[in-house]
Amino acid sequence: MPATSKAQQKAAGAALSAKRGETKKSELKGASKGMYESMSEKQLEEFAETKRKGLPEKKKG
Repeated sequence: MPATSKAQQKAAGAALSAKRGETKKSELKGASKGMYESMSEKQLEEFAETKRKGLPEKKKG
């Protein structure tokens, strides 16, 4: 499942980085913190690898 906005893709990338131990979990905020706790590494990879071209900045509604 691809990300539906640039913000969602960026949050998934941050959460994935923490899952892999590249950044500290305590540095996560907002959506990325929730994604870290509720999604698997594979799910985060799918969101994070979404191409940003053509995505809106934020998800509508």
